[in-house]
Amino acid sequence: MSAAEKNGGLRILISRLSHIGDCILTIPMLNALRAHFPQAFITWVVQKPTDQLLSGQLALDELVIVPAGFLKSPGELSKLRRRLRGLRFDVAIDPQALTKSAVVSRLSGARQRISFTRGVARELAPLLNNDLVEPTQEHVVDRQLELLKPLGVNTARTDFTIPANDITREFIDSFISQTHLGCDYAVINPGAGWGSRRWSSERFGRVAKVLGERHRIPTVVTWAGSEEKQWASDIAAYAGGHAMVAPPTSLLQLAELLRRARIFVGCDTGPMHLAVAVDVPCVVLHGTTRPAQSGPYGVKHQAVQAFYQGGSSRSRRSASNDAMRAIEVDDVCAACLKVLQSANTSKLSQIA
Repeated sequence: MSAAEKNGGLRILISRLSHIGDCILTIPMLNALRAHFPQAFITWVVQKPTDQLLSGQLALDELVIVPAGFLKSPGELSKLRRRLRGLRFDVAIDPQALTKSAVVSRLSGARQRISFTRGVARELAPLLNNDLVEPTQEHVVDRQLELLKPLGVNTARTDFTIPANDITREFIDSFISQTHLGCDYAVINPGAGWGSRRWSSERFGRVAKVLGERHRIPTVVTWAGSEEKQWASDIAAYAGGHAMVAPPTSLLQLAELLRRARIFVGCDTGPMHLAVAVDVPCVVLHGTTRPAQSGPYGVKHQAVQAFYQGGSSRSRRSASNDAMRAIEVDDVCAACLKVLQSANTSKLSQIA
């Protein structure tokens, strides 16, 4: 054991660069590190826009933002190497386990570079890292916590922390006031990183209509980018007056809007994991992904899947959304009812 380990002063680098949802799923690993090594110096290397969610993390000492395409730029690589070497890391942890994240770990100069064994780790990651963990768990969150075993960290606790601030609260307060949304509401997010993960706007609209007519819960439809904004408008139209389009939001503003929601409905994507992180019950539609691996983490949620559309990551990404189209509106509405009933039961138990 090194002197740094003995006094808790480890200098630790986390290399999880991209994808909003995956970065959110890595936050419990960060918090577990901080809990076990309260005196450690912990840095996270990330790309935009996820830096918004990490900049207020109390468990982090430093956030290093790298531009997209840095791996192809000798100048950016040289600059990153100088900065990381200057921070003198003892350990680098690479939960992303791809070439670009493993290169960051290698550039850091850390002697111990922890990642996954080949299969979970891909491309050059198993060659560039030198302390490889064979995962035994299925969900991404649990697997990433397993990466801490070489450091002697064994924890069953998962701690998601998404910072809030007065500016984001005021923004959402203003939206709620202007729209007279002074009641419980649902959030539907129709976006998906892959076309094979998409569900139709018409069906989302029908779910919003059921939430409004049967449960008296209006829906706010969130979006990012012009294409998703059109989907949100379509959903609101199909909902027959029971849904409205959200304003444009930053990630922190979206987190605050989600934090106040009664229920979230959407696909396997970043906003879903953000909803989980701010403790909102979720109904999540799966087609080319497995709920047990990348679905909503915890017991208060419902995953809906007609069948798993398998294959390699590349083939699933480019596949048609047959598995998503096989999910019926009634299935999603039934899952919403289970989530709402469970939440009501939980509230009654707390009052009793």
